[in-house]
Amino acid sequence: MNKDNWILEDIYPNQDEWEKDLRRVETLLEEAEKLQGKLGDSADTFFGALNSSTQIQELIVKVYCYARMKLDEDNSNPSAQALFGRAAALLTRVETALSFIAPEILALPDQTISNFRGDQRSATYSHYLDDILRQKPHTLSSAEEQVVARTGEITSTPDEIFKMLNNADLTFPIIKDDEGKEIELTKGNFIMLMQNKDRSVRREAFHALYGTYGKLENTFAASLNAGVKRDIFYAKVRKHQSAQSASLFADNIPPAVYDSLVQTVRSNLGQMHRYMQLRKRILGLDELHMYDIYVPLAEDVKWQVAYPEAVEMLKKGVAVMGSSYGEILSKGLDSRWADIYERKGKTSGAYCDSIYGVHPFLLLNYQNNLDSAFTLAHEMGRAMHFYYSGKEQPFIYSQPAIFTAEVASTVHESLLMEHLLQTISDRDRRIYLINYYLEIFRGTLFRQTMFAEYEQIIHEKAENGEALTSHFLKEAYHELNTAYQGPEMVVDPEIDMEWARIPHFYDAFYVYKYATGLSAAVSLVRQILTKGKPAVESYISFLQTGGSDYPLNLLQKAGVDMTSPQPVQDAMNRFSSLLDELESLTK
Repeated sequence: MNKDNWILEDIYPNQDEWEKDLRRVETLLEEAEKLQGKLGDSADTFFGALNSSTQIQELIVKVYCYARMKLDEDNSNPSAQALFGRAAALLTRVETALSFIAPEILALPDQTISNFRGDQRSATYSHYLDDILRQKPHTLSSAEEQVVARTGEITSTPDEIFKMLNNADLTFPIIKDDEGKEIELTKGNFIMLMQNKDRSVRREAFHALYGTYGKLENTFAASLNAGVKRDIFYAKVRKHQSAQSASLFADNIPPAVYDSLVQTVRSNLGQMHRYMQLRKRILGLDELHMYDIYVPLAEDVKWQVAYPEAVEMLKKGVAVMGSSYGEILSKGLDSRWADIYERKGKTSGAYCDSIYGVHPFLLLNYQNNLDSAFTLAHEMGRAMHFYYSGKEQPFIYSQPAIFTAEVASTVHESLLMEHLLQTISDRDRRIYLINYYLEIFRGTLFRQTMFAEYEQIIHEKAENGEALTSHFLKEAYHELNTAYQGPEMVVDPEIDMEWARIPHFYDAFYVYKYATGLSAAVSLVRQILTKGKPAVESYISFLQTGGSDYPLNLLQKAGVDMTSPQPVQDAMNRFSSLLDELESLTK
C-alpha cells in the first residue's frame, strides 16, 4: 500500500492474528455465559463478570473494526466481505450473551450492591454502576422487559416505511440544468442544484422535489405519526414524564437544557433575519425565496486545497493548542492514520474510529477543496479526542458520548476557520470564508434548533391525544419557517413538506446535540483564543476524560456550562460579528 492509505497492520499484522482474537472472544464468551444468574453470589463473581465483560468488549471492538475497515477499503473484495460477515455475527452473539449483566445488577438487593461498592475493585466501575443504577426507576420486571423487547419488530415499522418511501418508492422528475440539458433530480444532487447560480434551475429543482413529496403527504404523515406514538409508548412504559425526557435520559440531560437552547435561539432570531436580509441584498433579488438559501455569495471564488496544503493549514490552525498537541496531530498524519483519497470500491463519506491500545483511524475521500479541508479538521478533532481519552481512560470510559464527541470535532473546524480569517486578506476569499462559516451556523445552530422545536411541538400535540394530520404537520412547519427565516423571506408553500424528508425525526430529540455541540465548541474556542494556556490545558483535560462522566459534567469542568444560555449566546455573538464584517465587505 502507498503512503495515502491507512495501515491496518497496526491492528493486526496478518489475518492469523485476527483469527486468534476471534477465537479468544468465543472462548471468553463461553466462560462469561456461565456467570449468568450468579452476580450476587460474591464480590469475586460480581467483579469477575464485569472484568470479563470489559475484556470481551475490548476484543470484539478490535476484531469488528478491523474487519469493517478492511471492507471499507474495497467493498467489492469477497474475502473482506466474508471477514466482516464473521465479525458482525460474533458481535451480535456478544451483545446477546452479555445482555444479562445490567438487568441482573438492577435486580440485586440494595444492600448487596452497597457491599460490593465498598470493595476496592469497584473504583474502576463507579460511573458505570452509577449509570446502570440510575435506570432502576425506569426498568421493568424481567417478564415485562421481555414483552417490551418483543415489540421491537413492530415499533421499527415507521422507520422502515419511511426508508422505503424515501429511498425506494419516490421517483423525482427530469429537470433542465443551467445549460439546458435534461438531468434526473435526486436527493443526492438536490443541494448542488440549490447552489446553482441560475435561479430558474434552483426554482425548478425546489418545486420538483417538494412536489414529489407532496403527492404522498398523507402516507408520510401516517408514518411520522406512528413514529411519534412509538416514542410516547416507550416513554410511558418506562415511567418517563414525556417522550422528550425519555430521550434525554440516556445522556442524563435535563429537559431544561433543551428548552434553554430553543429559547436562546428564539431570542436571537433577529440575527438570522439580518442574514437573510443581507443575502437578499448581495444576490440582488427583489424577493428572497426558500430556494435562494444555499446559493454561494462569492460564486466566482475557486478555492483549490490539495491535501498536503490542508494538513499544513490544520497544523497552523491548531498551533494555539501548544507544541505537544501539534506533535501528536503531526505524528498521526505522518504515521498513516488516514486513508485519504477516493477510489473504486472504497466506502464513501468520512469517519474517525479508534482501536483501544492502537490509535485512531480516519476514512476520508479527499476532493482538493476547502470543504474537504474542513472535513479533515473535523475528523482529526475526533481523532485527538479518541487519542487523549484512550491514553488516560480504561476501555469502558475511552469512548466519548456523541454529545461531547461533536464538540471536539467542531472545535477543530472553528480553530481552522478562525486561523484562516486571521490570515486571509483577499476580499473575495474573506467573503467566501465568512459565507461558509455563516452557513455552518445557519445549518447547525438555527436549522437544527428549528428541527428540535418542531419535534417538541408534534410530540406535545400527540401526548395531548391530538392527531398529527398532514395539514397540521405542514402548518406547524410553515409557522416555524416563517419565524426563523424572518420578514425578508418568502416562505414558499412547498417547504411545508420538508418535514417529510428528515430522517432524524425518526430518532426523536437527537438533532439538538448538533446545535449544543457547535455552541460549546465556539465557546471553548473563544476561551482558547483569548485566555491561552489555562484554557488549552482545561480543554485537553476535557479530551482526556472520554466517557468517564456525564456530558454536562465534563463540559462544566472544561469551562462550558450548558445548563446556562451563555454558550449558545456566545455562538450567537460570533454569528453577529461575522455578519458585521460581511456587511462591511459587501457595501
